[in-house]
Formats: sequence, C-alpha cells, structure tokens
Amino acid sequence: MSPIINRVQQEFAGRIEVSVLCGGMVKGDDAGPIAASWDYLSSALDEVEKTTGVRFGDDFKALGAAGVYVYDSEPPSRAIVAFRQITQAPARAVAFAHAVQVALFRDGQDLNEPSTYNALLSPLGVDVVEFQRRFAAPETARAAQQEFAAVARIGVQGFPTAVLRLGEQGYVLARGYQPYEQLRQGLEQLLRDEAGAQLR
Repeated sequence: MSPIINRVQQEFAGRIEVSVLCGGMVKGDDAGPIAASWDYLSSALDEVEKTTGVRFGDDFKALGAAGVYVYDSEPPSRAIVAFRQITQAPARAVAFAHAVQVALFRDGQDLNEPSTYNALLSPLGVDVVEFQRRFAAPETARAAQQEFAAVARIGVQGFPTAVLRLGEQGYVLARGYQPYEQLRQGLEQLLRDEAGAQLR
C-alpha cells in the first residue's frame, strides 16, 4: 500500500494529513525465524506482485529461503516511533516507513539490526546518533508497545488498514490492499459527506 498512500499524500495535500501508526503484525510469541512462515509467504509473493504491481527483491527472497531471519514487527516499529519523535513530521514518517519496507522486502536487510536504519536516515535529514539513542531507549520501546495497543483498541485486525479520522470519528477506507482509484473515491465521498454535515 505504500505507493498508494504516497499518492494520497501528494494528491490530497492540504486536505488531509497522512500519518503512520504501527500495529505490530508479527510480535511477541508470534515473532520468530522466517522459516516458520516462509512456505506460506513465498507462495503468496506472486499473487501480491500481480495484485499490487510491487516487486519483491531477490535479496528478500534469498533472506526468506535461508530461513534464519527473525521476523519481528517490534524493531521496525520502534524505528518508526524514534523517527517520529525526532522529526515531529508525519509526512516524513510516511517516507521513512516506506523506506523501511523497501529495506526488507526489496533489499533483504535485517530490520532487527539497528545499523540497518542508518542509510535510510540521511536522505530524510535525520541525525544517526540521535536516532540510535532514541531507538535504544526503553521509553521508545514502551511507546511502540503503546501504539500497538492503541491500534488494537480502534479495531484494526489486519494490515495494512487505512483509516480516515474526521474529528473523533474514524472511517475504514481499506482493509488490505486497495487500488488508488478505489481508495480515492471512498476518501472523496467521506470528505464530501463531512463537508455536507458541517453545513447542516
């Protein structure tokens, strides 16, 4: 969904603010060597590529086939939380989250290794030393866990999920992948409905 969300961010600039929340798809007892789920994951790659147009890299496929990589959502989520703490810029956090996904799913990099993130920070103007300090801080790990809990409380049960928040109300735009045009139409309709309700 990253290319779709990036396009929403560009084409709806000034109308909505896009942000990323981490839900922790694979965490706790579910985290472990990718070998445990590689048969399922590898069989789904072609279908995901056909449906979305994205391509998984040979380095990711080799990482999965080797089977030892520990698949755990906590470290990359903690990295995104640390990045947000430093930048206080939701648009830049969206770009960083996309870069994190590319690092794993195209380049086969180890997201459990803190140094993996260093090359992703420079293009986004973030100091590596400050990032690494925040990444290692216990309070950042706690913030990531709190974010997982908050995402669960709003009822997100699968990833990715796109939600539009209007005031205190949240509207699910997509559960799983959705083509841009379909997402755009739903988003436009919700924004029109909200504008109409404010006029009444």
